[in-house]
Amino acid sequence: MKPDESLPRSAFLLAFDLRKGKLSNRGELGYLLRAAALAELVMGGNVADESGRVRPVAAPADPGPLQAAVWEQITNSPARSWRHWIRKDRSRAFRLVRDELEAARLIRVERRRLVLFPVERITPRRPYLSRRLAERVGRAIRGGRPVDRLGQDVRVLAALATAARLKGVVPRREWREHRGRAAVLAEPVEPVATALRKNVEAAASAAAAGG
Repeated sequence: MKPDESLPRSAFLLAFDLRKGKLSNRGELGYLLRAAALAELVMGGNVADESGRVRPVAAPADPGPLQAAVWEQITNSPARSWRHWIRKDRSRAFRLVRDELEAARLIRVERRRLVLFPVERITPRRPYLSRRLAERVGRAIRGGRPVDRLGQDVRVLAALATAARLKGVVPRREWREHRGRAAVLAEPVEPVATALRKNVEAAASAAAAGG
């Protein structure tokens, strides 16, 4: 990732299934984007864990749209759990990052109406960016090099992608065998990665029960 690319932007680009030309994990993407924004706040020293709740520490200097929205919510609310902040306003998180990437001309958004309902098709303008991200994150998860030699951005993105079971990064059949590696990758943002995994698992269980 380039230094000026935020974790939420990179997570969105990583979610593209280039073979199908569309986003994968659409239902979980809002969770992942919120978690990415929280991870940035953790790494920047802006928030910290306090008995399982998110405690604001210092305002971020130059936050992206989603990071700014999450920070504002945290500072204007009672102390809440990490899972709460990852669940909250996921649709808005999707829209904020989508609009940011569209303005940067990194994605194309085609909008139309199907009968009474608006629909949109989102495709990457520079598929090679998603491909490179997937390759780097996949290597980080599989253990291509020691964790302490990975850039922190790739390390954290790999941890979050694992927690969200993001398709296209590592085949589904391989996720279980990389759990130990994922735990090490997640250490800098452990409360975020754990909360993301639990939210995704809970959503999957609810969907299965409803089906």
